[in-house]
Amino acid sequence: MYCLMLAIAVLLGSRWIVKPFLAFMLILSAITSYYMDTLGVFIDRDMIQNVATTTFTEGKHLVTIGFVSHVALWGILPSLAVFWTRLSPTRFRRALAVNSGLFALCIALTGGLLMTNFKTYAAIAREHKDLLGSHQPGAPLAGAARYIKMISRSTNIVVMPVGTDAQKGDGYRSASKPVLSILVIGETARAQNFSLDGYGRNTNPELAKRNIINFSDVDSCGTATAVSMPCMISKFDRDSYSYFNGVSNENLVDVLSHAGFHVEWWDNNTGDKGLADRITVRNFTHTDNAEFCASGECTDGIYRQYLEEAIANIKSDTVLVLHQIGSHGPTYYLRYPDEFEKFQPACRTAEFKNCTEEEIVNSYDNTILYTDHFLADIIDLLAEQDQLDTNLFYASDHGESLGEGGLFLHGAPYLFAPEFQTKVPMLAWMSPGYKTRFGIDQTCVEAGASRNYSHANLFHSVLGMLDIRTKERNPDLDVFAPCKAIADGGSPDRKPT
Repeated sequence: MYCLMLAIAVLLGSRWIVKPFLAFMLILSAITSYYMDTLGVFIDRDMIQNVATTTFTEGKHLVTIGFVSHVALWGILPSLAVFWTRLSPTRFRRALAVNSGLFALCIALTGGLLMTNFKTYAAIAREHKDLLGSHQPGAPLAGAARYIKMISRSTNIVVMPVGTDAQKGDGYRSASKPVLSILVIGETARAQNFSLDGYGRNTNPELAKRNIINFSDVDSCGTATAVSMPCMISKFDRDSYSYFNGVSNENLVDVLSHAGFHVEWWDNNTGDKGLADRITVRNFTHTDNAEFCASGECTDGIYRQYLEEAIANIKSDTVLVLHQIGSHGPTYYLRYPDEFEKFQPACRTAEFKNCTEEEIVNSYDNTILYTDHFLADIIDLLAEQDQLDTNLFYASDHGESLGEGGLFLHGAPYLFAPEFQTKVPMLAWMSPGYKTRFGIDQTCVEAGASRNYSHANLFHSVLGMLDIRTKERNPDLDVFAPCKAIADGGSPDRKPT
């Protein structure tokens, strides 16, 4: 590695270039190594994508005193030493000869040392991507190059229509009530901390009292919002999803629009990532509200008032997509009101090194407790609407590491990401009138709710729950398909697949 890095430095050995280049490498290494050392994250292409698509509101919590002091000590001070060093002028031919010889020697040594045990080195590189990803600043530079390549492929694309044949099913033909469906995209909620999924603490006291369907074994499509959220509302599964496929095809909200629903995206997070370009978008992140936005960022309680106002004026079939701030870290304590700090003592800083493991888990569990209240509150609001047939579908985008194995937050490469980052909660609720109208047997759905599902089921299940007929819906991935009455009046198949 030393020979390889020296060879790269020699390529830029000009006296006018070498100092800025070395200073850049030192500062970049200091920045990336801080997050590796303190949070255990890997700076790969997906992490570069997360950085590129983040917002100031999200990113500011990661710039802490500890981060600034680390970069100053290990990046800025060595860079000053680089610029302080005087370089003796050398004739061009001599410099060219020396640098060329040194470069050739370094490459030869690199290749020769690799070949002494190439089989072992190749196996290690193939099986331990985490080892390659730990190299600073090589890994982030390679990740940035891969990200630029990925983005360049998607310039000037034509978005392919999806589900233009979508039509509402028989349940809409003679109904006198509009349908209101709320799709909640959760943020950073991991299944391991949902008491509905077996967690020892009672983090879901309110949802446990609602007549919900809880899917207890669900895998996410990715480990970060920039990947998971576009994937989970696309027609692709994790194996077939790619950034290019995501941006070059319409998604679930477009299919619902094609079917005749009024669809809106309401965001209290880092934006819709381009997923709502063709529908109405409302952003609540910086709403002026003393109750829910006192810290400059809004908790998810901000939605309630606006939902009440919107519901009062619904005259046609409507789908509202709510993108939560949920359990977004590292400032978990900002995601819930003070009265929901049930688990104490809670970590009340973005510097995890200043908190114990218990305090970090406590503050995270408080966010889950508040999400439980948030979802139960929406369900209660929907249940009160006699003039509408209502439902709610919730799924988190990815999970979170809370220090297990030295990892914090999320975004680990999926290949070796722990289940804390890939197992997510998912649940559904339907009003009695909605279930009757669309012939959905909840007992039947619950009988299959413990099966292993994934984000790949979301696209098809929402279409199935809403009784949308389109060739894009795969009944095998629709969790409601085995438990719905057949349109011609026959008996439904009551055996969940």
